[in-house]
Amino acid sequence: MYIVTTPQQFLRQARKFFKKHPDLKPRFAEIVTELRLDPFQSALKLHPLGGKLAGCQAVSLTYSYRITLTLLVTEKEIILLDIGSHDEVYR
Repeated sequence: MYIVTTPQQFLRQARKFFKKHPDLKPRFAEIVTELRLDPFQSALKLHPLGGKLAGCQAVSLTYSYRITLTLLVTEKEIILLDIGSHDEVYR
């Protein structure tokens, strides 16, 4: 089982995001639960990022929205970094 960490910056972004998209809260909760169990399951569509986000990974919240994260496999820890639309997250 993995530990999911939410830094203050992520919590601020999530608050703003969920004010605009309260309907996505249940989906977000499902994804966090799945990440805790096994972040490598194919349903999460975990994929590595490149460019300035190299070293980070992303999962799809919906077709239009993403969550970026750092996955520390050796520590069994997942750090949530950003949440938002595709363009916002990959800026």
